[in-house]
Order: sequence, then C-alpha cells, then structure tokens
Amino acid sequence: MAQNNTETKTGKRRKSAIDGRTRRHAGYKISQVRRKATGCIFGWDKQHGTLRKAQVRGIGKLGALFDINLAVYNLARRPGLRAA
Repeated sequence: MAQNNTETKTGKRRKSAIDGRTRRHAGYKISQVRRKATGCIFGWDKQHGTLRKAQVRGIGKLGALFDINLAVYNLARRPGLRAA
C-alpha cells in the first residue's frame, strides 16, 4: 500500500493509512521499488502491447495473450536483442 498524504484542491493535507511505524522499515522501501517495477510492466502492456482492448474471449485465450505480451516486453527492454 502506498502512502497518500498529498494536498487536496482545497489545500488540506490527506491523512494516510500508512504511518511512520510502517515506513521506517527497510522492507517498505523495497516493496515500493518492486511495486513501481511491476506497474511499469502492466503499463507497457496497456500502452504498447495489445492489452488495452483485448480482442479475445475466455480466461485461457486472455492468459495466452498476456504471456505473449510479457515475452515481447522482455525482448523490447533488451536493446542488445533488438539490434541482432
């Protein structure tokens, strides 16, 4: 869970459910880094892959489409493989 203590349009500060007792641990920082990395993968699938509007029906077909998108993402993020 990410901390949300930003300012609202009216100037009030939001109160986050995550307090200092949670944020002070090293595991929380690691969790946030991994969360961002995971979010980038799913964002790429929606923006550049074919998961924005899937043209298939069914869990099996959608799972296969997702696997293909992940394979393409792994190839796209490696510049050495693109040049070959």
